[in-house]
Amino acid sequence: MTQSWGMTIPFYDRSLSNSQDLIARLPELGYTDAWSAEVNGVDGFVPLAMAAQWAPGLRLGSAIVPVSTRGPGLLAMSAATLADLAPGRFTLGIGASSPAIVERWNAGTFAKPYARTRDTLRFLKRALAGEKVSETYETFEIKGFKLERAPKTPPKIVLAALRPRMLRLAAEEADGAITNWLSPDDVRKVRAEVGPDTELIARLFVCVDEDVERVRETARWMLASYLTVPVYAAFHDWLGRGEVLRPMHEAWAAGDRRAALKAIPDEVVDSLVVHGDAATCRARIKEYVANGLDTPVLAPIPGGDVPIDQAVRDLAPER
Repeated sequence: MTQSWGMTIPFYDRSLSNSQDLIARLPELGYTDAWSAEVNGVDGFVPLAMAAQWAPGLRLGSAIVPVSTRGPGLLAMSAATLADLAPGRFTLGIGASSPAIVERWNAGTFAKPYARTRDTLRFLKRALAGEKVSETYETFEIKGFKLERAPKTPPKIVLAALRPRMLRLAAEEADGAITNWLSPDDVRKVRAEVGPDTELIARLFVCVDEDVERVRETARWMLASYLTVPVYAAFHDWLGRGEVLRPMHEAWAAGDRRAALKAIPDEVVDSLVVHGDAATCRARIKEYVANGLDTPVLAPIPGGDVPIDQAVRDLAPER
């Protein structure tokens, strides 16, 4: 595959409305992709719609939008809109998300996450191809849905996948897999599940900062908030970090957040967060690529001496 080099938009230190100039500069800096995220900040689609106009040369992708916070038809309509704004340049990333996001924040139901993701993928492939869909799936039923204006070029669909079953689904039925919070060595294990021909995408959290202790302090908060989520805990069990992360999980479950943070070993922080000067960070990103990652999607972390706009310039691929 042609090497991609992606950036997360918008940026952590600014709103979408203040991101236009930097997003517009991404292609000239050498970035090929811009990927959104959807947790509790911006939604997954509007930043891509704006970037379609601000940076016409970029591939645009969602990493990810949950399959249980919108109805299947609404997901199809949103994807079709982006595919129309950026023909051939939009990739729809979907995933199961988590109970907190689906149930606690969106009043939805987090049930059968694998089946819901599979069913949504199968529905979207048909709907975005312009078919009229009437189908009873395991997790929902569709009666007579047809897009009013199907995209001339249906978007590719990639799946958020952390463990073998979902990774294999991504390889067999989707156009790629998206993963998160892994080390360069972990890429080999993930790649083995999806095979050599499936696009593998990962968001990499990067801090251009040579103050190691400052980076680790910030990173521990991020890691604890993610790795205590059951799907990520299971992912790192599978990757082989179950025992080393056990003290963190026990302290977190007991409500002792300070102890949980202290329990995350330095080597875990350093393996999962890219940090150092710009050259060191680029070299580390290249390790991910060398081990089988097709599309690194950088997410610069604020807080160091290097502002985000400078980090975006410094982390651009060498040309």
